[in-house]
Parts: sequence; structure tokens; C-alpha cells
Amino acid sequence: MTTTTVADQTTAGTKPRGTPGRRALERRLPVIALAWVTAYGALRAYWASGNQPDDISPVDTDLVVFTGWASVALCGAAAAVLLALAHPGAGRLPRRPLLAVAWTAALFLVGSGALLLLDVIGAVLPGLGITFYPLGALSRAACVAAGVMTGLSALAYARRTRAGCAACGRPGTAPGTLARTPAWAYWAAYLAVAGCLARIAAQAAVGFGESPLSGGASAILFEAGFVLGGSLLPLALVHSFGRTWPRRLPRLGGRRVPRRLVLWPGAAISGGLTVYFGLMLLHMFWERLQGRNPFPPEGGLALPEAFFWVAVPAYLLWGAGMAVAARAYARRTRVPCPSCAR
Repeated sequence: MTTTTVADQTTAGTKPRGTPGRRALERRLPVIALAWVTAYGALRAYWASGNQPDDISPVDTDLVVFTGWASVALCGAAAAVLLALAHPGAGRLPRRPLLAVAWTAALFLVGSGALLLLDVIGAVLPGLGITFYPLGALSRAACVAAGVMTGLSALAYARRTRAGCAACGRPGTAPGTLARTPAWAYWAAYLAVAGCLARIAAQAAVGFGESPLSGGASAILFEAGFVLGGSLLPLALVHSFGRTWPRRLPRLGGRRVPRRLVLWPGAAISGGLTVYFGLMLLHMFWERLQGRNPFPPEGGLALPEAFFWVAVPAYLLWGAGMAVAARAYARRTRVPCPSCAR
């Protein structure tokens, strides 16, 4: 096992970790992210000055949590930390505080664009009844992209500055591949399924006709995806059929399931559910502490408040459980490094 820092690799003549293309991208990523965040921050400042267009969101603003001038300040904080990460002397800066600020800024940026989940559903299934706001969707996508690039820049910095394997960059304390799916992953996957079932039960209690969604083919596709994403996908993350096609399937039986086919949807759906409904649950607590109904009757739809206190935590359980299961699947299907075997 070879454990070195980047400086040690240069001194000892060890081949630097990663491919040349990946190393070049990691060096340039903070600069690219800085340009992106700065441009988006300038747009936020322009809008906060009273120039925000109308009809860009189902609520008063296109972002949540950090809105108006607060979103400008958030972009400024992200730009400052990206400037530090892009500096040639970044390796001499206090590592942990810098990473903590970078990850916090990335998390807040992604969280502020949480309504992007509705944009994706509304764009993919236009007949569902979810109003699509093109300009607002672009703004939220830009905000989430800024958060993702900030997080990736922090990850690249962490890899460059920590001691680890010269071939893959993983530290000596990094968990290795999983020889089998652990019990905690099964628990997480089945809790995700339970969250989906709880959400369906809550809807059944108030009536399936009491829904803001329209009918038609889009609704059928949405419901099918809803059920599959809350049952088949979490189970595929922990059971063997998510790694090897069942032998009963013609032509595919016995072959390996492409890793991205299961992992990418699992990570994307779990991330969207956790961020969106996690923020919604915090909003509900805040409104209730102020003595207000978090979801007053609106648009002819009057659902009891108890429905939301079941449905929203159920969504959150679904997302969080699937995120844990996806993490186990990633480790279970990862190809070990030939150098350090992690």
C-alpha cells in the first residue's frame, strides 16, 4: 500500500494519481466554478435591485431559504472560498476550515435551488398539471450547478492535499469495497420502501381524487415512476437483481447490470427527495411554531394539515433511506484499486 501526499509524489518521482485529463480538470474546476458563481451572483444582484421578472416560480421567488440579497451574499461567500481554492498556495491554507466553508456554501446553494425538483417533473411530464417556469428553472439549475461545482472543487482540493494512495487518491482510512451488502443497507432500503408506502397510505386516507395533479398519460407515467422509484429501485440497491440480471430474462439473464443504471437514479432521486422535503419539513416546523398552518387551503384544494405531517416525513424517510442504500451499492459495486485494494 502506498500512502503519499501530492508533494511527496513529486519529490519521490511517484506517478501522480489519476489520469492527466482528470488532474487538469481538477486544477481548472475552481476557476470555472468561480466564474460561474460570480456571473450568477451578478444576476442575483440585478434581480435583487428590483429587476426580478414575474412568473418565475410557483412562490414569490425562484429560490428558497436564501432569497433576495441573501442569495447575493451566498454567491459572494462561495466565490470567496472558490478564489481561495483556485489560488496556487491553497495547499498552505488551513485545510479543515476551508473545506468546512466550501462544503457549507455548496450545501446552501443546492438547497436554495430545491424547487428544481418540481421543474424536472413539470418539464418531463408537461400534462401533469405542474406549471413549468422556464426562466425560473434555468435560475434554479444555475444555482444547483453552482453548488455542485463548489462541492466538486472542495473534493478536488481535499484529494490534492490529503495523504492517500498514489494511484487512486483514497486515504488510508477510506472504507474499502464491500464483499456483501451489510444489514444496515437492507434496513435503509426497506425504510425507503416504508416511506413510499406511508406516502401512498396518507393519500389513500384523504382520497386519491384529492390531488393537485392532472390526469391523463402524464399522470399514469408519474404514478408508475413513483411506485417503481419507491419500491423496485431501493430494493435493487441491496438485492442481487440490482447487480446481475435475473436469469429468467432473455438475452440479459446472468449478465452484470450496468452500475450507472441503478446508482445514478438512486443517487439523484434520493438527493432530490432529501433536500426538497427536508427543507419543507423545516418550513412546516417554523410555520407551526408561529401558530400558522403550513399549508392553508389554496386553489380549491383543502387537505388536512395532518396529511402533510405524514406525507412530508414519509418522503424524507424515502429519500434518506435510499441515499444510505445507494452509498452501500456504490461501495459494493466499486472496482478496487489495484494498488491499495480499497
